Amino acid sequence: MLAIERRTQIIANLETEKRVLVPELAKKFNVTEETIRRDLEKLEKEGLLKKTYGGAVLANLSTELPYKMRVETNKAQKLIIAEKICKLVEPKDNIMLDASSTCVLIARKLKTMDKLTIITNSAEILMECSNSDNINIISTGGELRGSSLSLVGSSAAYVLNQLTADKAIISCKGLDFDKGIMESNLAEAEIKRAMAGNASQIILAVDSSKFNRLSFAKTLDVRRVNMVVSDYVPPEWAKFFDENGIKYL
Repeated sequence: MLAIERRTQIIANLETEKRVLVPELAKKFNVTEETIRRDLEKLEKEGLLKKTYGGAVLANLSTELPYKMRVETNKAQKLIIAEKICKLVEPKDNIMLDASSTCVLIARKLKTMDKLTIITNSAEILMECSNSDNINIISTGGELRGSSLSLVGSSAAYVLNQLTADKAIISCKGLDFDKGIMESNLAEAEIKRAMAGNASQIILAVDSSKFNRLSFAKTLDVRRVNMVVSDYVPPEWAKFFDENGIKYL
């Protein structure tokens, strides 16, 4: 395993377990503890985690992983979500997709569908769908955030507010009963709110590591969404969705 792959897996473990320990990581990856300490030092310098005695925790609520690392984190779970969501999209739908790594995988599967319109603020989705003759793709424009390959800002929000969609498919960095759907960046949260506000149906695509997790900025109240699609829905959340008339897959 390459060092970058190992470090990506370390971050994935942190996102799921909140804390990692050096001896456990060394055993898992079959490397020395010194190698793991060097990995943690590098990730700390990049602002992605904070070293603790014998291990590490995530840096803070507003930490955002680099795009290349995000797209590999929990990828198997995201592929399950993409498969489920593709079955919900119909030909001739107008759909809004945010700039999450989950939505990139969704777009990859949707791009062969006929007469589909995708509205997105994701530079990666624009590139992914650029060679497809089957779909119409609309960019929000806006200011490019290099860390997320997303287009944000008032001009991007303005474009979204001039359009309507059948479905808005958005993801999140955290999901909490009280705080709602959360994002690590205010600009990203603004765009997702605009998408949700201009769609007939709001679909939240969330991998299971995001349940019961706080992030920096609130995007929406959970009760605003019509459907939640995940690789696994914890029982307490299934009960909450049932009580509030939210469908889930």
